[in-house]
Amino acid sequence: MKLPAPLIEGRLIRRYKRFLADVLLPDGSEVTAHCPNTGSMLGCQPTDARVWLSASDNPKRKLKYTWELVETAPEEVACINTSRPNNQARNAIEKGVVSELAGYGACRAEVRYGAEKSRIDLHLSGHSSLADAWVEVKNVTLSEDGRGYFPDAVTTRGQKHLRELMAQARAGERAVLFFVVNHTGITSVRPADHIDPAYGKLLRESAAAGVELLAYRAALAGPEGPDGDISLVEAVPVILEP
Repeated sequence: MKLPAPLIEGRLIRRYKRFLADVLLPDGSEVTAHCPNTGSMLGCQPTDARVWLSASDNPKRKLKYTWELVETAPEEVACINTSRPNNQARNAIEKGVVSELAGYGACRAEVRYGAEKSRIDLHLSGHSSLADAWVEVKNVTLSEDGRGYFPDAVTTRGQKHLRELMAQARAGERAVLFFVVNHTGITSVRPADHIDPAYGKLLRESAAAGVELLAYRAALAGPEGPDGDISLVEAVPVILEP
């Protein structure tokens, strides 16, 4: 799975108003790019960081550029575009990369479900022997000493998703929380108890109730740096112990 090519490298000047980022290009010009991330982006917006933008030729767009990747530390790259993870997960599932979710005949996105009137990111059906799988996708970019943490800010919405998944598991369906690890420096995923202890507590309750926790890391960078490949390539462990 590839980002729109070619990617344009620059240096981050600042992110502001959540959806805007000023970037210095190699020719000395400055552009304002769309920042497709409503979260805190903790650790993913250091001043003067190397960033990579995609460009659109759609004349109706207000901003030509979209911020896609950032170098958070030397040789560590993160994808900050939160419109990507659902497609990354779906692509990996349909290609058989995610062994835990192999064998389903159909995949639908944004299916309504649950007592709290949610929409599940991916609904898998048509397996010969397993119940339908309800898959909630989360993007992980917060890295501390090689450990990935979720969430990077307090999330009442994320708690709602966990309650909905627990209800599906209790009803005999497969309920899956799928962490898309969009950071090359992350080797495991943990609940961010230091940021949202209520979420961490509920995540552990969810696992005990039968919610499956999966995490797969994206490629993001080749030997010579980012090449636009955001395919999921390998599983990493989800660790619940404090």
